[in-house]
Amino acid sequence: MTGLAEALTSFYTGRRILVTGHTGFKGSWLTLWLRKMGATTVGVALPPTSPLSMFSSAELASDDDQFCDVRTAKALSDVFEEFNPEIVFHLAAQAIVGVAYRDPLATFETNVMGTANILDCVRSHPCVAAAVMITSDKCYENVEQVWGYREHDRLGGVDPYSASKAGAEIVISSFTRSFFEEEETAWVASARAGNVVGGGDWSEFRLIPDCVRSLRDEVPIKLRSPQATRPWQFVLEPLAGYLLLGKRLVEEGKAFQGAWNFGPPVDNTKTVEHGAQATVEAWGEGTIERLPTAPFHESMLLQLDSTKARRYLGWRSVVDFSKTMQLTTDWYKHQHTTGDASMREYSMSQLDAFEELLNREVSL
Repeated sequence: MTGLAEALTSFYTGRRILVTGHTGFKGSWLTLWLRKMGATTVGVALPPTSPLSMFSSAELASDDDQFCDVRTAKALSDVFEEFNPEIVFHLAAQAIVGVAYRDPLATFETNVMGTANILDCVRSHPCVAAAVMITSDKCYENVEQVWGYREHDRLGGVDPYSASKAGAEIVISSFTRSFFEEEETAWVASARAGNVVGGGDWSEFRLIPDCVRSLRDEVPIKLRSPQATRPWQFVLEPLAGYLLLGKRLVEEGKAFQGAWNFGPPVDNTKTVEHGAQATVEAWGEGTIERLPTAPFHESMLLQLDSTKARRYLGWRSVVDFSKTMQLTTDWYKHQHTTGDASMREYSMSQLDAFEELLNREVSL
């Protein structure tokens, strides 16, 4: 038996990987990990929006970066032609519920047509062996059920963001059944995760970045939906799932196509207020205020059932809620207290520790 992190390193060393959304929160952590494993990466994304972001502070900029919009099909095709990727991880998206209310059209264009553009590039470039298309846990029609959503549950969404992710899943399913069913084509799968937390995320309308901004500025944290539940998950957990899924697609093909949930265990599902309080405790000080009404609709109950990934992929979550919040807050606090513009060394230390844990707890 081989530890999961060791198996991933053995597989990805020397491979050519295209990551869309590499300047974003999850995309930058994924890029850091792939490079650590010895993969050659090229990123396709919009430029980073903050010098404090994971991409900027971990010094991930490369001469091979391609700053373009996934809505621009010709620019994407040019990247595929030049780089000839073996595996594609598609994370580029408009990922914020609040922003989707403000600009729903751009959200649908990016999340639905951007996904279609990537899949069309995969279809037309035989160099690609596998594509892992990342969507969201919010792609499910949320009926406020107390049990986790499974991969065959109904897709849908009241708010524009959720609907756009359901739309992306329909596009992925259509392309898969139309173009990716034969041995000579790429193998394609979708990955669904959500409420992922960790250092380097400075997006607006997200709880942990909002908490850290308030703690840094010494003002109360304002909660818009304190009793809403969320499946809290450390960022490297679903990324391990995405990487394992890419490996399985290349090695075993069609059996691993389709949709896959990557969510934390039930014990990690806590209220927004619980998450904020854990952040305050890890930071060492701070206060919380509860807003009387939320500014827009958000799901109150949300949880994934990841039995399929555990049973057939061999993936499972290894970081509990307390450790998730501690690791996340520690990253931000280190950046704040040291005033260090570079978080590369600190981020690598968290990645090293996670790999050690993964090798101990999960074997293939």
